[in-house]
Amino acid sequence: MKTQLPAWLSPEPWLNLEFSAADVQRALHADAPNEKTLAALLSPEAAHFLEPMAQRAQTITRRHFGRTISLYTPLYLSNFCNGGCLYCGLAADRKATRSVLDTEHLRHEMEAIRAMHLEELVLLTGERMPEADVDYLETCVSIAAEYVHNVTVEVFPMAEAEYRRLAEAGCTGVTIYQETYDPVVYERMHRWGDKRDFAARVDAPDRALRGGMRTIGIGALLGLADPRHDILCVYRHAKHLLKTYWQAGVSISFPRIRPQLGGFEPDFPVDEKMLAQFVFALRICLPEIPLVLSTREPRRVRDGMAGLGISKMSVASKTTVGGYSEDSEESTAQFEISDDRGIDEFNAMLRAKGLEPVFKNWDATYREPARYQKA
Repeated sequence: MKTQLPAWLSPEPWLNLEFSAADVQRALHADAPNEKTLAALLSPEAAHFLEPMAQRAQTITRRHFGRTISLYTPLYLSNFCNGGCLYCGLAADRKATRSVLDTEHLRHEMEAIRAMHLEELVLLTGERMPEADVDYLETCVSIAAEYVHNVTVEVFPMAEAEYRRLAEAGCTGVTIYQETYDPVVYERMHRWGDKRDFAARVDAPDRALRGGMRTIGIGALLGLADPRHDILCVYRHAKHLLKTYWQAGVSISFPRIRPQLGGFEPDFPVDEKMLAQFVFALRICLPEIPLVLSTREPRRVRDGMAGLGISKMSVASKTTVGGYSEDSEESTAQFEISDDRGIDEFNAMLRAKGLEPVFKNWDATYREPARYQKA
């Protein structure tokens, strides 16, 4: 049976309103920010208020996260994919060099990651394939959990029972981007494959949490559709998850289209100023949840945004399969990273800004699957 679109996705009229400078000022100082507050802070008029928005975002971030930045790193297990995503360098019709980590190479990768003292890892694959299915992921999660305290995944959508298998193997969280919340654009961007099912992907975070995951990361791939609409929908999605699974952790990422094999160019490019506006707006309206910025962004952006709304960042990232150990096979990267600094250099930057890198904020003792009580 086809998954139905959730009620929280019903469109609201806020983005059609014209917000004045006075509206933005009121939004900046709102005691109880809501969706209309966010729309005002996302508006073109609010672009003239970036400095006060940054100051408010920094104050809120320090209140809830202190002067810390949590660190994680991604590990690509496989770049085999049967999907037809127009914007992805690993789509099935790209002439990419494909590879998948076997258990021996995975252990070599984990040794290299452990040597960097990182304790949070995201395991990534393409869409569901024989080379990287749920059985394979279950094995990889179990192995990774021997080396680091916090193992999460960013992979294809699964059934609730499949998520529970990963949770029982030691996986604590799932990241899954809707890519865009515009169903028309979504259908055009996903030419074939299971990922064409918009509603099933929207429901994946719910299935993951019902399946025992403790944290969920969401976001939109900025540039595919109207970014203000997508950010507003990310907010709605987060509010739904926070209300329904109030014991779970929810985070939001801000990926932008990066150069990749295939040369896709976004129809709605998001510049650095607009990205900053989105981060500040969501921090003001969602004060308690982690906001994440990855190595997709250049170092000047990451340096400037650290602690200004952003509380979590990737470091020393590789977007090829493996990539951390010396015996990794050559494979095509999903996209180009922009910040290639190592651990020491990146941490030196954070400390120079008065920020403390956090390598561990989770203990393996708490890996058992969650069972949420209804709100």
